This record gives sequence, structure tokens and C-alpha cells, in this order.
Amino acid sequence: MSRFALIKAVLGPLVRLMFRTRVEGAEHIPASGPVILAGNHLTFIDSMILPLVCDRQVFFIGKDEYVTGKGLKGRLMAWFFTGVGMIPVDRDGGHGGVAALMTGRRLLDEGKIFGIYPEGTRSPDGRLYRGRTGIARLTLETGAPVVPFAMIGTDKLQPDGKGMPRSGKVTVRFGKPMEFSRYEGMDRHRYVLRAVTDSVMAEVMALSGQEYVDMYASKAKAA
Repeated sequence: MSRFALIKAVLGPLVRLMFRTRVEGAEHIPASGPVILAGNHLTFIDSMILPLVCDRQVFFIGKDEYVTGKGLKGRLMAWFFTGVGMIPVDRDGGHGGVAALMTGRRLLDEGKIFGIYPEGTRSPDGRLYRGRTGIARLTLETGAPVVPFAMIGTDKLQPDGKGMPRSGKVTVRFGKPMEFSRYEGMDRHRYVLRAVTDSVMAEVMALSGQEYVDMYASKAKAA
């Protein structure tokens, strides 16, 4: 049994019980081939719940601090996140975004699922913020379909993104696959990249019911 299968078998039922997790639209995730999962990001536990509710393993980028912690807690976090498919990247460095996109493209070329939060960081106030165009580059360069998803309720269980989450109810909602073959060969056109990104974020907004803010979340946090 792989480490991912072991983690899912042991922790999957616990997560569903503790968070009363309801999954909607999981049938929209293709059973094989490259797929991009793109959704909102409310709090830390989003990245713990998402891999455990998908039948296929989801690979995603995470801060390298998640796997470099000290002590028992640090070792457990590293074991969990690397086991479910997190690939650590130093996103604080100047080339963090490039490294993330290169990793995503490699995984998609291998026919895997790559999960991404187009906002680039957690929402500071529960609203949905403007998406970064890396999601558009990935789908146009690889031809992989985008399956939008929404995490609903996780911010209420872990409001500040830190500490132990409390029990409650979480819904993970997946939308229908989106494909952008009509824009093939236009992955360097910034207006196309923005249009593709905005269309994905519109679907995420429809799934989540969040208020949309036409501003990058990182700028909102800085302000």
C-alpha cells in the first residue's frame, strides 16, 4: 500500500467525521489523464481536506516550511503533506512562481492531477479575490482541462488559518470541466490569459457563493 493510500484510508474517515465533509460533483473529475483542479483558498486546512476527498491523488505546491518543521509536529506534517502529494517550493524567493508553474506543467505532462489556488494565497476576509494568470498558462500550454472547485465552511472552522481547527461542517463542491482549446497557441497573449483566468474564477465564485473582489489578495493583505 502506498503512503497516499495509507493516509487516505486512515485519515479520510476521520476528516469526514470531524468536519462532516460533504462532497458534491466529484464525478466531474476525469478518471484519467491530466487535470487541473482550481479553487478558492480560505484557510490552512483546505490543503488537508482536498487530497482526502478525491479518488485520484492530487499533487500541489506548498510552502517548504510545511516539510522543514522541527520536532514531532514538524515530522508529522512533512510525512502527511509529502504523502498526499505536496511538492515543497520556496515561494518567497524571486523564482518561486516560475518553479511552481514548471512543476505543474511536468506533473500534467505525466498525466496527473495538479491542484492550484489561483488567488495565490489565502483570502484575508472570506471573499474571493482576483486570480493569477498562471492557471491560464498551464491549461493553454498543456491542454489539460480545468475542474473548478469550492471549499465552503473551512474558514469558520479555522478562522485565522492557525491552531487546531474545530469540528463543524465543510462542503467541497466540484464544477464541470472547462477546456480552452479555442485559445490554442495564444498562451503568451496577456488579454487571453486574463480572460481564461477570469472565466475560471467566475465558475469558482458560482460554486462557492463568495463575494468577488477585483484585486489580488496579496495586495489586500498588504493594505
